[in-house]
Amino acid sequence: MSAHIAFLGTGRLGAGFVEAALGRGDRVTVWNRTPDKAQALAAFGATVAATPAEAVQGVERVHLVLKDDATVEHVIAELRAALGKDVIIVDHTTTQPALTAERAARLNAEGVRYIHCPVFVGPAMARKGLGIILAAGPRALFDAVQPALAVQAARVEYFGERPDAAAVIKLVGNAYLIGTGAVIADILTIARSANVAAADAMKLFEFFNPATIVTTRGKSMATGDFSPSFEMVMARKDVRLMIETAGGRPLAALPGIAARMDALIAAGHGGDDFAALAVDAVR
Repeated sequence: MSAHIAFLGTGRLGAGFVEAALGRGDRVTVWNRTPDKAQALAAFGATVAATPAEAVQGVERVHLVLKDDATVEHVIAELRAALGKDVIIVDHTTTQPALTAERAARLNAEGVRYIHCPVFVGPAMARKGLGIILAAGPRALFDAVQPALAVQAARVEYFGERPDAAAVIKLVGNAYLIGTGAVIADILTIARSANVAAADAMKLFEFFNPATIVTTRGKSMATGDFSPSFEMVMARKDVRLMIETAGGRPLAALPGIAARMDALIAAGHGGDDFAALAVDAVR
């Protein structure tokens, strides 16, 4: 059944969500701080509003796809006077967990129906209803929006009523994505410095499965089991060789890893597995 909804924030991701919603037959009103980005969606059938308050008039649900906490606060303040009392605000913005928890508690106590639902979705995935939506907040609010979220993405994961739980998981996931990207950048830097083609360096992943690190050593790290398989001092030696081979080219991740290893070795963890990088996180 079609719905009348609003999307506030129509950058690349927000625009993808809007196009998908229009394709499903929803009536969508859009607003963006840069008007041209909202106006571009008129060609797909969206109604363009001049202000956040205008955008939410008469809608059943509001989706926020904004930049940061400050923008979320500003936009909610702008729209509140026009918000229907039963309308739920679904906030897809990646935000700081502590601020998310405070905002959710304050708004819900004031009668604003707000739930945080950040996403692992790219613009192309949004257009196809793919990706993952995380959710955390009052169970009643989640139950009310779950059917809509289920057509917005391929998977919806509810993390309970703790209001900042989804915010934390979103940052954890992005840490993995960004950290992995940084390490791949360093791999390519090492290869280039040694005159090895990038394509040849990436062949490593045809037979070396990174998921193994997550499912085996990652589990040991999470449980605080640092029984040595690849000792910290030996791993540190290899990191030195990597940095030397890079020959002064900029590195994204390895210098920070080296510094952390040095501190842990000095603290007596040289004989532990290099998984002891996580010692302060789990002990």
